[in-house]
Amino acid sequence: MRVYVAGHRGMVGGAISRKLTERGAEVVTRTHAELDLTDQQAVRDFFVAEQIDAVVLAAAKVGGIHANNTYPADFIYENLMIECNVIHQAFKAGIRKLLFLGSSCIYPREVAQPMREDALLTGILEPTNEPYAVAKIAGIKLCESYNRQYGTDYRSVMPTNLYGPGDNFHPENSHVMPALIRRFHEAVQDGLDHVAIWGSGTPHREFLHVDDMAEASLFVLDLPLERYQANTQPMLSHINVGYGEDVTIRELAQLVAKVIGFTGEIVFDASKPDGTMRKLMDSSRLTAMGWKPTVNLADGIEETYQWFKTNMASSQAVSASH
Repeated sequence: MRVYVAGHRGMVGGAISRKLTERGAEVVTRTHAELDLTDQQAVRDFFVAEQIDAVVLAAAKVGGIHANNTYPADFIYENLMIECNVIHQAFKAGIRKLLFLGSSCIYPREVAQPMREDALLTGILEPTNEPYAVAKIAGIKLCESYNRQYGTDYRSVMPTNLYGPGDNFHPENSHVMPALIRRFHEAVQDGLDHVAIWGSGTPHREFLHVDDMAEASLFVLDLPLERYQANTQPMLSHINVGYGEDVTIRELAQLVAKVIGFTGEIVFDASKPDGTMRKLMDSSRLTAMGWKPTVNLADGIEETYQWFKTNMASSQAVSASH
């Protein structure tokens, strides 16, 4: 089976590619330099030239609060173009099976916790990442619309906050977990007695190891169509993927500091934005079908930190667009 993984150089796409290879699939990849997914003609030519059996769409422009606030036009434009080009050209090439990876930010800012799939489009989105969230919602609806009109088998999974080997540790454009790992590591290296962190420390976040996300993605991709359809609806077809528990940013910072060995003071700057106060996924739909995570948070942070130390030079150069 030839599977095209879009975004294979990213953390999630890389983990999915490794899992597919372990299962004996032939993984087809292209770097951004080889294939610009925002270029419609280039994507069309790629699918015409390659004999692809299935697609995993893990490519996206991603970033934290600062990046989303600074480059909102880039985030909505590039993600919409990637999704439209890959999904439509996959369909035109006769590819019936596709998995789209979204994000937990698709849900309203003020939403009952844990967040159920049916909370989609029931309220106002978090302003700091609204353009990105709108693009991800569009990706879900693209998959559903092609399924409804053309009978394709395009599925969507919505991960919670992910972390692990291969993460983006950029000092400005990274998410909270890699940002904390890098900051505490540098504080220890520089002998600092305190570390300042954006926000009050009170928001709750859920974190899932990328290897668990890869396993969940392939679990959903492999589900027999009848079973997938029995657990979803034609216009509510996405599936949440979470760890099942969350922690406050303060608790996370303390845990990361402990793993890295930072013993100084942790200072929270409440003048900086907190973002959404809580984002816990209701993953009961997926767990009822037989999947559950296996990597606990402390072990996952330790593994991620060891990867960071080994690959620090290359990880610091990772672009937010990957």
